[in-house]
Formats: sequence, C-alpha cells, structure tokens
Amino acid sequence: MIEGKLSLVLPAHNEDENIGQVIERAHQVLPRLAQSFEIIAVNDGSSDNTAAIIAQYAGRDSRVRLVHHEINQGYGAALRSGFTASTGDWVMIMDSDRQFDIADLVYLAPFTSQYDMVAGFRKQRNDPVHRTLFGKTFRLAMKVLFGVQLKDIDCAFKLMRGDLLRSLDLQSDGAMISTELMARWARAGGSLTQVGVHHYPRTAGQQSGGSLRVILRAMRDVPILWFRVHREHEPDPQAGSYEPRSAGLSPLSAVLIVMILGLLGLVTSRLVRRQ
Repeated sequence: MIEGKLSLVLPAHNEDENIGQVIERAHQVLPRLAQSFEIIAVNDGSSDNTAAIIAQYAGRDSRVRLVHHEINQGYGAALRSGFTASTGDWVMIMDSDRQFDIADLVYLAPFTSQYDMVAGFRKQRNDPVHRTLFGKTFRLAMKVLFGVQLKDIDCAFKLMRGDLLRSLDLQSDGAMISTELMARWARAGGSLTQVGVHHYPRTAGQQSGGSLRVILRAMRDVPILWFRVHREHEPDPQAGSYEPRSAGLSPLSAVLIVMILGLLGLVTSRLVRRQ
C-alpha cells in the first residue's frame, strides 16, 4: 500500500480507443494500492474524441481531472502539465495506449519506503522492430552524453515522490523529457531503484513515438538539453544512490555524437519500415 495520496498522470494524444479503458482499469486497481488517488489525464491537442471521453469520466468522478492542450505540444509538455496539476504525495506516469497495466504498480509500491523513485523497465518490449532499434540507439546516446544508465530510460511507468518531482525545473517539450527528468533527479539527490514490468502490444490507435517528426525533434532537442544541463552545477557525490557520470565531453564532441547516433537511428528506422 502506498502511503498518502497518489496522482496518476496519463498523457494522451489521439487515444480515444484506449483512454476510457485505462481510466476504468485504474479505478479498479488503485483503491487496493493507494490510500487515496487522483487521475490526471492530459489531452495533448487530440483531433479525435479523447478530450470528450476524459471529460465524461471527470464529470462522473471528482477524482478524474482533465488537463487540456488546445494544440499538440509534445509528450514532455503533456507530462509537465500533469506534474504541475498533481497534488499527490506520489506521482505515477503511465502511457494511455494500454501497453502497460496499472496492476503492475504492485511491483513498485513496496519500494516507496526506501526510494524517492521506482522506475519500471520493460522486461520484454512489444513494439515494432524499428522503434525498438531506435530506442536502443537513443539509450546509448543518453548514456554517453548524460551518464544516464537506466535499463529503460523512456519506459513510461515510473513512481516518484511528488514534492521532489514538482521542485524540478523541467523544460523539455518532447521525448527528451525522460532524460531531463533523470538528470535533474540525480542532481537533486533523489534516490531510485528499478523494477521490471510487463509491456503489451498495442491493440488500438496509432503509435507516434517512432515517427519521423518525433525522431527529428529528439535529435534537435538533445544538444539543447546537453548544454542546458551541463551549465549547471555538478551533483553532490554524497546525495542519493544514483549519480549520472559525466562523459567529460566538449560541446562540439557532444553535438557530433548526437548527430551520428541520431542519423544512425533515423536510417535504421526508415530501412526497417520499408521491409
């Protein structure tokens, strides 16, 4: 049982085939795992009925809240809006595509008495091959540039201490939000552990995480985040149980590595899509 209030943040873009089932499943599971809870569903400029469906649930249950972006601002922007709106002692993020089951929170909850964050990692990733390959390339780039050594940095199944999360100055609007979160978490002295969770194939809706637009945006955002993070002070080596290791790179080297790894991931993605 998670002590205190839990805020579940659900970023959603064109998920009208999934969001209702995700909210209903959360209502079934969370009363068994948290003393109290709220569900914050962030509609990020959807062109389908996602916002209307969330609004229906919010109208029936005050524990469900709709945060609405008129236009699509990006995955990071959706998470940041959810974090700002959260009021829980603990904040959990989970995607709204039904590739995760909220019931796996049972594996994370026991560690909340020891750690500030419990980060899930997908024991077996059920995504198209091109997206998996790009994910591995991206993970390598994040390890080299930011020293982030999580098994699955972009796994959207994390449980975090609310006050510490809301104190972070997160600025990324796109896919780099996960890397920025982990880099700033370490610099704030936040401790963490990692736990394996299940990952299921998408059965409805369309994936956008491996799209050309998302890949190019991530390539653009990596050097921006690198300069931003490395201008700040180094973390206290006595704080927390996780500390990113600086690669000791010059700005030019960082940009070149990002370009090479990004292009490799992009080419791999396009080649696999054609098969």
